[in-house]
Amino acid sequence: MSQIRLYLDEDILERSLIKALRNAGIDVSTTAEANNLSCTDEDQLIWATSQGRVIYTLNVGDFCYLHKTYMEEGRNHSGILIGKQKYSIGEQLRGFLNLISLKTAEEMICQQQFLVNYLDK
Repeated sequence: MSQIRLYLDEDILERSLIKALRNAGIDVSTTAEANNLSCTDEDQLIWATSQGRVIYTLNVGDFCYLHKTYMEEGRNHSGILIGKQKYSIGEQLRGFLNLISLKTAEEMICQQQFLVNYLDK
């Protein structure tokens, strides 16, 4: 069983969050690092899946729709994690650490999760 690795989409531009995640030992990649800026949401999900990464986004509507479409079509993805812009860096970090302590990368396949469910675990 392997640890969840993250891919932060374009909504997540906070350098201090990326630094905090990496300092906590979480494997994280960003759209900028992957040269995927301005790619469509589906292209972002395809890239994350090809790399075995759970995509973290604030884009609820589009990614809920993508998840639903993937499930209806029998397609797999590595996981979608949805947050909210109002979360502080500390809250997000705590949520990621809780999620990673409870789920493996394999358990996230084809799962859509909301960070709020891991903030107070």
